[in-house]
Amino acid sequence: MTFKTPDLLDEHEDELAAGSVRVVAPMFHSYGGRRSFAGRIVTLKLFEDNSLVREALTENGQGKVLVIDGGGSLRCALVGDQLALLAHKNAWEGIVVYGCIRDSDDIGGIDLGVFALATHPLKSIKKGVGERNLALSFGGVVFRPDEWLYADADGVIVSATRLAD
Repeated sequence: MTFKTPDLLDEHEDELAAGSVRVVAPMFHSYGGRRSFAGRIVTLKLFEDNSLVREALTENGQGKVLVIDGGGSLRCALVGDQLALLAHKNAWEGIVVYGCIRDSDDIGGIDLGVFALATHPLKSIKKGVGERNLALSFGGVVFRPDEWLYADADGVIVSATRLAD
């Protein structure tokens, strides 16, 4: 899928005005080897525990983007190179982390979109705590399961419907 988020917004001004297309606040940095990515949203809500991340990434991710609400924590990483490799192996389009990642140099060499707030060398705990398939709210927007996410160098947008082929 080839797209530019500014072009998508220009082409869908009515949906933007109506609120079915939303623009995420400019808070993320791109770390993955894939600079732009898009897909249907799968959500996780957790805090400093990435057990559910590994579980989700073992599934077929073709056409999907994993959105992780880590509470914006900057105290540990929720995704590292091993999880990024697992995501790539299982055909995920990308991962958006409202939190930190680690192993950023290695992740940069993996054909996977990865956006996060920052990097942190400490791994998370693993207690299996968290929730899946909830509507998440951060960056000034709501991320709903099965909606669409588009991310590139200009930012992240979320849409109730597919905007590009």
